[in-house]
Amino acid sequence: MSIFRFPLLVWMGIGTLIISLGIRQSFGIFMMPISDTFNTGREFFSFAIALQNLLFGVFQPFVGMAADRWGSRPIISIGAISYAAGLYLTSISTESGMLLITLGALIGLGLSATSYVIILGAVSRVVPAEHTAKAFGLTTAAGSFGMFAVIPGAQSLLTHSDWQTAMQVFALLCSIIIAFSFFMKAAPKPAEGKNDQTSPASSENSQTLKQALKEAFNHRGYWLIHAGFFVCGFHVMFIATHLPSYLADKGLPGTTAALALAYVGIFNIFGSYFWGVMGDKFDKRYVMTSLYVMRSIVIAAFVLFPLNVETASIFGAAIGFCWLGTVPLTSGLVRQIFGARYLSTLYGLVFFTHQVGSFLGAWVGGRIYDYYGSYDPIWWATVVLALCAALLHLPINAQPVKRLAFASQH
Repeated sequence: MSIFRFPLLVWMGIGTLIISLGIRQSFGIFMMPISDTFNTGREFFSFAIALQNLLFGVFQPFVGMAADRWGSRPIISIGAISYAAGLYLTSISTESGMLLITLGALIGLGLSATSYVIILGAVSRVVPAEHTAKAFGLTTAAGSFGMFAVIPGAQSLLTHSDWQTAMQVFALLCSIIIAFSFFMKAAPKPAEGKNDQTSPASSENSQTLKQALKEAFNHRGYWLIHAGFFVCGFHVMFIATHLPSYLADKGLPGTTAALALAYVGIFNIFGSYFWGVMGDKFDKRYVMTSLYVMRSIVIAAFVLFPLNVETASIFGAAIGFCWLGTVPLTSGLVRQIFGARYLSTLYGLVFFTHQVGSFLGAWVGGRIYDYYGSYDPIWWATVVLALCAALLHLPINAQPVKRLAFASQH
């Protein structure tokens, strides 16, 4: 299936991710003006953003369950309202403590209901199973495109007005997400004549959430997927948080880190789609193993080779190519094994594990540096973790689970 023949829902999901994740990825440029306004220093703003990301992960399984029960449309709408409220209330806050509620909790909830887990769950219900990974790759790439679509506009707003106005414009952008959600139609019903008690469509549609969770928790492959995605979160947040400091420690100018991270975003657009296409053509387990092996080689080469502006940029491009390629492959594996009915719930739980890895990647990176006075131990730890993740995916039983129609059990 050509991407141009994907249903309208897919493109509405892409538009939602561009806005939702584009805004999220722009928060870094607000650190200085907001910190200056409240005279709190950078640590308080950083804590608010850390709380936002933690709650982003905590809320994810619950909004996933809600989307599986009531559909993606109302969940995305509620998430967009929470997102807009958090942005607007941040813009009019007069006390720094309010940022923990507005910038932290409300936006964390908004992100959880307007990002990958909910969108991919909706997409999985309207795209044929054999094209799922490609569709997931395309939607994942939208998140990186949002970085380049939204951040320049945010910077322009900060240059010509103030951060409060920029936040209010972002709040208005969330109304577009609400409009997009109206096109997130419910999944089509199974075709007539497909209701025999052993058909996958019939058994999946009659399965309860409790039964789906029990089925997944008793599947060893599901926990191996969790473990692999934990490593992904550890990698992504460690690099995003500590790469600028690492480059500065090596005497490179601050513009080098900005350039390297820009290459991460650019090449992630192509990488996410590429790995998604590969996941449709080949066994997703082996594609995932190849991705993690590539990560280990890229990181090891970065640490071993002489460091300069050119090698930092090459590292950004190379790691960017395999940055979020794990998302279409991981969600695709969950969908392949357990079906689309409860994907938002099951992938939401996996994504929470990813966020735990993200938290530890950021925190342990700083802890190791303070103890050893060097990032070298943690860089080599990421290489080992990548190799472990590569091996973890090989024994996964990726065959769709076989189940009798649950309705027949009552």
